[in-house]
Amino acid sequence: MTWLQCAWYMAGWADEVGQAGLSRRITDKLIFFYRLADGKVAAILDRCPHRFAPLSKGTRDGDNVVCGYHGLTFSPEGRCVHNPFGERIPAGADIPIFDVAEKDGIVWLWGGVAGTSDPALLPDFSFIPNTPYSRSVRGYTLLHANYEYGTDNLLDLSHIEFVHKGTFAGQGVIFAGDHSVKTDGDTLHSNWWMPDIAPPSVAQAMFPPEAKVDHWLDMRWNAPATMRLNIGVTPHGADRQAGFEVPQAHILTPADEHSSHYFWSSTRFHDLENPEADAMLLTLFGDAFDVEDKPMIEAAYNNVKGKDFWKEKPVSLGIDQGGTRARRVLERLIAQENNAEA
Repeated sequence: MTWLQCAWYMAGWADEVGQAGLSRRITDKLIFFYRLADGKVAAILDRCPHRFAPLSKGTRDGDNVVCGYHGLTFSPEGRCVHNPFGERIPAGADIPIFDVAEKDGIVWLWGGVAGTSDPALLPDFSFIPNTPYSRSVRGYTLLHANYEYGTDNLLDLSHIEFVHKGTFAGQGVIFAGDHSVKTDGDTLHSNWWMPDIAPPSVAQAMFPPEAKVDHWLDMRWNAPATMRLNIGVTPHGADRQAGFEVPQAHILTPADEHSSHYFWSSTRFHDLENPEADAMLLTLFGDAFDVEDKPMIEAAYNNVKGKDFWKEKPVSLGIDQGGTRARRVLERLIAQENNAEA
């Protein structure tokens, strides 16, 4: 499978790269992320060139990594710097390295050749780190489906009426709303606007039951599969600033063709020092993603696994055009890269 190269892929939450480092498969390459003495993150192919043992199962010698199988030692620049069986470094002993960046509590991996990364393309998720005025919960799940099927699910939030009956149940609000999809360059927006409705579940504690509110679900997508969702509610007819908004991150990173890393977060601006609120939200989102979304996406993907999406002739309902258009944008960007390399 061909992956978009000139893009940043989320490798993990920054605190996942601790003392032991983190080994994670991304775009079908097993990569070892570890922190250097200065706190920066290095990324090397997690495979010794001698007998292919994972370097993540080795030990550290300062900023170098020592293979746990036969002791070859590698620098963060990917050079083999020590052979315990002789003075000569074997030919072909160097290993690939990868550009990484750390921003907003996230470790990002550049999809292209090391040394070609563009920091200006790093996605903005500045709402995720905790501040004196905000608190975020976040999580991770491994999805046994191609990452574009996860994108389809997130860009078509009409599924909340059917899939999330135990958690985010829409209570019919989607059917009272209007859906729109628009593009701004390579950024895609898939938005729902639901005016003059009873308070949805996300706002029932903040409005009396008889109130009428305006509700929105604004999803922003950037290739390869980086999404920000703004969930908002305001008194009917009032400016959005008169209500409240909950920003969320929904980020998918392909592990390989048939599995994906799904990272999510949700930020609130009230009840900040309440660990019970954290626990409740973690349970809610865990149930929504692991118990409701995940089985449905995986089952749907298993029906077409290994087949071409378009050749299966998916029926369009209109409200699913966000995912359809994201697929087309991604195809165009990959084709442009391939043509540039030809």
